[in-house]
Amino acid sequence: MFRRILIANRGEIALRIMRACRELGIETVCVFSEDDRGAFYLSHADRAICIGGPAPRDSYLKSDRIIAAAEVADADAIHPGYGFLAENAQFAEKCRACKIEFIGPSAESMRRLGDKATARGVAQKAKVPIIPGSDGILEDDGEIVRQADRIGFPVMIKASAGGGGRGMRIVRNKADLLPNIRQAQQEARGAFNQSDVYFEKYLERPRHVEVQIMGDQQGNIVHLGERDCTLQRRYQKLVEESPCTALDARTRKDLCTAAVRLAKAAGYYSAGTVEFLVEGKGRFFFIEVNARIQVEHPVTEMTSGIDLIKAQIRVAAGEPLGFTQKSISSRCHARECRINAEDPDENFRPCAGSIETFRAPGGYGVRVDTFAHDGCRVSRYYDSLIAKVIVHQPTRDEAIRSMQRCLAEFVIEPIKTTIPFLRKVLAHPDFISGNIDTSFVERVF
Repeated sequence: MFRRILIANRGEIALRIMRACRELGIETVCVFSEDDRGAFYLSHADRAICIGGPAPRDSYLKSDRIIAAAEVADADAIHPGYGFLAENAQFAEKCRACKIEFIGPSAESMRRLGDKATARGVAQKAKVPIIPGSDGILEDDGEIVRQADRIGFPVMIKASAGGGGRGMRIVRNKADLLPNIRQAQQEARGAFNQSDVYFEKYLERPRHVEVQIMGDQQGNIVHLGERDCTLQRRYQKLVEESPCTALDARTRKDLCTAAVRLAKAAGYYSAGTVEFLVEGKGRFFFIEVNARIQVEHPVTEMTSGIDLIKAQIRVAAGEPLGFTQKSISSRCHARECRINAEDPDENFRPCAGSIETFRAPGGYGVRVDTFAHDGCRVSRYYDSLIAKVIVHQPTRDEAIRSMQRCLAEFVIEPIKTTIPFLRKVLAHPDFISGNIDTSFVERVF
């Protein structure tokens, strides 16, 4: 097992990793930017090292500074969390070249699955259903138009790298195709320093369902069930739940089996998520792999009883999985709401600033993952996520009622947050009945 781990991230996920390390008896070193200097969560680390200015490109995306900090601190491994460098294969290679373990998948499998266009090819070979789409990266204008005509409009343009909805565009006719390709390429270049894009046939009203996988370096790989991530706004997830009530037993089994088959085909280990779109009749299509821990991983932790961060660390240290597929069972119902510093009444405008009052909910089956507290500051430089509220209850109805209570209790002042909007969503009859799809938020609200 590792003696000391450097955490190359910030905020809620950095604190989550620190707590797991402490329970494993591992020392932690946390890097931070000048904008995060003095943040309370840093006091939970055994050591904190400043690596640069406020902007991510000057700090959390500076791989050489992060590795130098790990060498200075004599860390055995680096945990990247999610975002920033978590899915950067080159960073993983640099870490291992410097005799520092990267807590995540191999660089090779990350390249196979982390790049969305390449992952489609891996899925095809593994006989995992994919949405009809372009053949590789889009470059030549004439070929772009020909392939779109072959697939048929509408199409969804996607950035090959990264995630979070950046570089994504829906195009419904030929006239809008090339201008949207250019915009998607520009956005992808700004977000991921890579402008490669491709497109797929756009499915109008599917559900978005993802499967949590975990593998070790001995070749064992399992799934830990699915999460329904259908409730989204501009491709950003708002609410996640497990299990997905729209799946019958056969579809659930086929979906999870396909996820494991894809991971095995790529020689994958560590935590990862295989994402699918599911149509009304139960047909599902692979869309991408997130080769890292997910923001919504607590949902699966609550239903499976397995600490995914600890499992990641153990696997990176060379230990085998401490569980088998047969030993994993889904318990009850869990859901998560993401609380962001955004103003829903102003088109979800980010609301950086100080939090004067922070009162988190509690009670049976309630978990709150956050870095926030009275007097803390939400930075304009980073993601607006403040907290994640997770509830675990015997049934879906009880989980909804529990979450409604939690959101009513939650106080974050004076900055604006998404709590009032989430309360409206959770009170809507279609949401309560499960009659939703990926366009639900835009159509209804």
